[in-house]
Amino acid sequence: MKLCKTLCDSVVKKLIIAFVIFIAETLFLNAQVRVRLFTSNDPSYAIFSVTAGQYEIDSYTGQQIILRNGEMAMIMEYDGKLAIKIRNTVAFGCDSVIFNGKTGNDSFTLRVNGKTPSRQFYSGDLQCIPDMETILLINICDIESYIAGVVKAEGGSGKSIEYFKTQAIIARTYMYKYFNKHIQDRYNLCDNTHCQAFNGITSDSLIKRASYETKGLVILGPDSTLVIAAFHSNCGGETSPAEFVWLTGQPYLKKVIDPWCRSSRNATWTKTISFDRWTNYLLSSGFKGNISDRSQFNFSPESRQNEYRAGTFSYPMRQMRTDLNLRSAFFTLSVVGDSVIFNGRGYGHGVGLCQEGAMVMAARGYTFSQIIGFYYSGVRIVDIKGVEVMK
Repeated sequence: MKLCKTLCDSVVKKLIIAFVIFIAETLFLNAQVRVRLFTSNDPSYAIFSVTAGQYEIDSYTGQQIILRNGEMAMIMEYDGKLAIKIRNTVAFGCDSVIFNGKTGNDSFTLRVNGKTPSRQFYSGDLQCIPDMETILLINICDIESYIAGVVKAEGGSGKSIEYFKTQAIIARTYMYKYFNKHIQDRYNLCDNTHCQAFNGITSDSLIKRASYETKGLVILGPDSTLVIAAFHSNCGGETSPAEFVWLTGQPYLKKVIDPWCRSSRNATWTKTISFDRWTNYLLSSGFKGNISDRSQFNFSPESRQNEYRAGTFSYPMRQMRTDLNLRSAFFTLSVVGDSVIFNGRGYGHGVGLCQEGAMVMAARGYTFSQIIGFYYSGVRIVDIKGVEVMK
């Protein structure tokens, strides 16, 4: 009898654990994402305007107010708290506030610090929290609406649906891999390039379709973990190994010869600086040689290199790209008279997917899985439901 009870208790415990895991996974996989808006603006006040549906303002004070389409509220940071003003009412104070969408088809716009950017629409809810003389504006929105917004911000519009599907899977992979990036700051991701660019929801029907038709799909590496879904504008015909840019390599981020982007807009570039500026830069970077021999500075690699070399001197090309504000770290260099001419290829760090190459591939009939497989070596595209994340 005692053995039976022990076995029953064990089974019940396992069932409870399985149920808790199931609920946690279900909540996560169907959850919304918390995105900080206007991260770079440090807003001291914002104007919230309802553009569809209606919103209930919950200030956690027991006072609840409804805003309908076309109505506005002003949110101001004041002495470590928030002051909220609606219509012609007297402003009231609170520790934080949330604007809850009530119809399921709710959207709003925000104007911060008196600036009027291009009109950006957001869906879902908005939480406002005072934080060191600024306001954290946190959009709590549906994941696929967020993904579509990222695709629009990162990939533009007017492209093939297979390209948009590719970009959606990359954006979703990034989101899940770094879902807890800002969790200590009370949100998941920010809206600038520190995470992923997000300028609100998009009305582009093709981008929305691409996001929803790839719903849940992410990229796994050879070790069955989410990949670092790196991408850039144009690789100049050859992608860069990850170790050339971030020191640490990845088995799926290797050099790829790319014939697709070579005639695209950002395939080549040129920059000229004075010879004096060049030599001053080299001397400040540790060059010890004789600068009078100008021919030693000419540099004409046939493929991407990790370092620039002049005689016995070498220097990371990724650092040169940053210091001299170059479009890429893929270039040749020639000294002509009192000028140094950089003839470069590509735009961006060069690691992972080349956006302009992917656009050409998609336009020529390649599918998103073929495009992803071309730029990321040995990866698989799977549904997030079968992947362990947020560890």
